[in-house]
Amino acid sequence: MYIYGTTFDSSTEKNSIMKKILSLLALFSIVLFSSCEGDPGPPGPPGEPGINILGQVFEANVTFNNGNGFQRLITIPSNIEVFESDVILVYWLEDVVSDTSGGTIDVWSQLPQTIYLDGGGSFQYTFNHTFIDVLLFLQGDVDLNSLGSGFTDDQIFRIAVVPSEFGSADLTMEELMSNSEIEFVDIENLEN
Repeated sequence: MYIYGTTFDSSTEKNSIMKKILSLLALFSIVLFSSCEGDPGPPGPPGEPGINILGQVFEANVTFNNGNGFQRLITIPSNIEVFESDVILVYWLEDVVSDTSGGTIDVWSQLPQTIYLDGGGSFQYTFNHTFIDVLLFLQGDVDLNSLGSGFTDDQIFRIAVVPSEFGSADLTMEELMSNSEIEFVDIENLEN
């Protein structure tokens, strides 16, 4: 087709019209489906009752010396409820570093933490616990009296109580094997 010095291809003209129609149809569909509202559906079934339980932490400042046997018993505060199954974690404030805004950031290391001394030998900050207290202590292959005050005085520990419960382990060997998809023929017996 030729009109006023311009040649038109009829297939190009049809493509242009189709694109316009599809664009208008897409715009109409978006407006139609985004403005639809209906009656709300029925409520879903009630969920399992749950409790939002968070772990709790507290801190202790400890000085280790020969007078206390390089140990200190920390009683868990009475406002923290601890059960026999709960997990106790202890962290040592190893360092305090500067941040980019001029403040400071605490650097915590989980116990047990082994310190290797320049002159040889090592010692450890470590702990044990019950559900009512935590025993923090030093142990090592060096004379603990020879440690500098930087290792013994005013050491900060963060003690975390993580709520836990005992798992059910009342499985027979057959139940354990079937749950693990292991067959008895795959297990080799060892003789003494």
